[in-house]
Amino acid sequence: MSVARLAGAKGGALEFGNQQFPANTKSHLKPSTVLCWRARALCSMFPFVEAPAAQIRNGGLPAYKRIQDAIVKRLESGQLKPGDVVDSERELARIHGVSLMTARHALAGLEREGMVVRRRGAGTFVAPPKIHFNKLMSYTEQMAGRGLAVSSKLISLTVVDSEPEVAARLALPSTSRLVKVERLRLGGEEPFAVETCYLSAQEFGELTRSRLDRVSLFSILENDYELQIAHADEEIDATTADPHTARLLGISVGAPVLRIRQAIYSTKGKPALYVLGLYRSDRHTLLIRRFR
Repeated sequence: MSVARLAGAKGGALEFGNQQFPANTKSHLKPSTVLCWRARALCSMFPFVEAPAAQIRNGGLPAYKRIQDAIVKRLESGQLKPGDVVDSERELARIHGVSLMTARHALAGLEREGMVVRRRGAGTFVAPPKIHFNKLMSYTEQMAGRGLAVSSKLISLTVVDSEPEVAARLALPSTSRLVKVERLRLGGEEPFAVETCYLSAQEFGELTRSRLDRVSLFSILENDYELQIAHADEEIDATTADPHTARLLGISVGAPVLRIRQAIYSTKGKPALYVLGLYRSDRHTLLIRRFR
């Protein structure tokens, strides 16, 4: 409908919806009532007034969420890999038929979740993978849960008797013999963490014969020793990489690392192993849920 027909062509009729009135028609309604009626008529004649809501939601999902889901699906399927370029805001807006603001909102959300990195003047890229600590799992299980290929390099596997502080954390005499396992943990070919585990040599001495570079320590303890892991007490802080850690992780000496000390308990209520982990701060995120 043209503006002339909407406003009433000179000498013609006013049209509202499917109704026509002569231009000289006098209304017996109050001006305010006529104004409200005309406003409703205008809305009924322009169905596109409701279009933004239909554009924003499709199948019950906001448009920005649909964009995010599409990108995540490509990540999970391997179509997009760390470092790959993600479609620009303009391209996403064109593909999904949304505004630039909606596309920008979608990418901003993925960036907050650590899934993409946006670089001014360069574009948006798939972020390097990060490991989230929010459940007591072996490192192998954590990496697998993020869809990452995990491997370990055994640095050392020895029996020591000069770690009184560690022995105390395991509720053992200060001179107890302990199995000490130091491993470099990798995601793909990239070093992610250095973990050192301690266990009682009296109970787990046979571990020195295990292929701990290929098999999960948790798996060995549960299957070979019938140890049922219950919970862990953890101490978490930030520290800096010493020369040994820096060399293993491929980072600078003094670079920040996340340090997690775990006393892991069995279902019998006894600490079974103590773990000192040093994790690259640019590859790990600690998630904490708090309740009030």
